[in-house]
Amino acid sequence: MNFDGKVALITGGTAGIGEATVRRVAELGAKTVFVGRDEEDGRRIEAELLRNGAEVVFYKADLGQPDDVRRIVPATVDIYGHLDYAFNNAGITGEIGFLADQTESTFDEVFAVNVKGLLIALQGEIRQMLLQGSGGSIVNMASVSGSLATPGASVYVASKHAVIGLTKSAAIEYGPNGIRVNAVSPGAIRTDMLRQVIGSDAALDQMADVHPVHRLGLPEDVADAVAWLFSDYSSYYTGQSLVLDGGLTAQRPFMRSAIVSAHEAHDESTQNGCTMKSC
Repeated sequence: MNFDGKVALITGGTAGIGEATVRRVAELGAKTVFVGRDEEDGRRIEAELLRNGAEVVFYKADLGQPDDVRRIVPATVDIYGHLDYAFNNAGITGEIGFLADQTESTFDEVFAVNVKGLLIALQGEIRQMLLQGSGGSIVNMASVSGSLATPGASVYVASKHAVIGLTKSAAIEYGPNGIRVNAVSPGAIRTDMLRQVIGSDAALDQMADVHPVHRLGLPEDVADAVAWLFSDYSSYYTGQSLVLDGGLTAQRPFMRSAIVSAHEAHDESTQNGCTMKSC
């Protein structure tokens, strides 16, 4: 893939999946504007990539503040002249707790960033691409929580269902204009955000064992998927949620451990010179 001459906008670009995507897209040659609240990390990443020959600009903004969000696309166009790709990645998890214990303030905070902030960014990106008349590709950050529920994360789950709804709606409305809109739906990705939710690296390692591939995803796994969705290699792909979960949602819940145990017992009996029928 080669993104020479393309301009990409990435929100939530100063850590985790966002940072990995900034690095990947810049490596492929795109002029990249990345957005985040943490100016120190943003400037550090910007300086490193500039030293390596990339064309990148950090833009400080808070996706929970509508006026900040509305400035992002115009700033990108002021810097690089147009917009080809956008990855609406910024998001927060909110407080963990069962639904009856969730507060309106948590709901408002999570939806302000994950849904309203994304919506305003998406609107600005689409309007700019319509103005240019040359199409484009937009990727929204969803989650496997956009199709499955996780105990204790009801508000976050609801926000990611909303993201997938916005993605499908935008895709069917603006497909005739050459604008593709998709979502990525990662499962467990080894990031600081997930570590804060789960509690420790040891807990993350335990979580990895329930995945058929026996590992958690890496930010770079998602970055590669976003780059593919940006590219012409995915030109017939729109209105979809690309699940990246190491096979987690392909298996029946609570069945894997029982099946594995039975398989291991079978292997042990075979090694002892008997079959399941004869032992």
